[in-house]
Amino acid sequence: MMEVKRFGEKSLIIQFENIISIPVHQQVKNYYKYLLQSSMEGIKSISPAYNSITLIYDPFVTSFDKLKLEIENIEIDGDKELEQKVIEIPVCYATSLGLDIEEVAQSKNISIDEIIHLHTAPHYTVYMLGFSPGFMYLGGLDPQLFTPRKKTPRLQIPAGAVGLADQQTGIYPSATPGGWQIIGQTPVPIFQVNEKPLVRMGDQIKFKSIDLDTFHQLKNTK
Repeated sequence: MMEVKRFGEKSLIIQFENIISIPVHQQVKNYYKYLLQSSMEGIKSISPAYNSITLIYDPFVTSFDKLKLEIENIEIDGDKELEQKVIEIPVCYATSLGLDIEEVAQSKNISIDEIIHLHTAPHYTVYMLGFSPGFMYLGGLDPQLFTPRKKTPRLQIPAGAVGLADQQTGIYPSATPGGWQIIGQTPVPIFQVNEKPLVRMGDQIKFKSIDLDTFHQLKNTK
């Protein structure tokens, strides 16, 4: 299911089924890849999300009606499998770095060790990148770790902080304000200007627990 809708005077949105799922993500990725490689005129930017793609276009070159028709006539191989690269990211869950891990443990009535086990068990899918350069929104979090955002966001969260927010987990690539519940930190640089991105939409992330000494050793070698 796909629908093309107006999204302002110079943009449109391709809306897929309004759920977070691997099949919908596959649709988003396939259409995104097709659009990046297409020769459609007037497209200025393409921004994929969980279940939609936003296009900004030049109204002096093309129009909503023309793009809508072109997009609706796209033929996508629905059986094409996702190309997924698995990236292992070390995370230290020590309380000095996991600023909210004790609070999350208390709210869930489970131990910190259980949080670590639940958080490191899955392979997470990178559904989208956004908020800040390199910030990945990861799907596949165990329901036992579903945690609401903080009522009062922090003014600054350190780069590499690993957090929980509702049904998602993710990593802050740079120091920014934020309201996610911080349960750990990675020493791995997630985003660096003029460097090849560590992850792309569609990749998979596997977290690996490390101790505080290893965290500082890795941090000092980056």
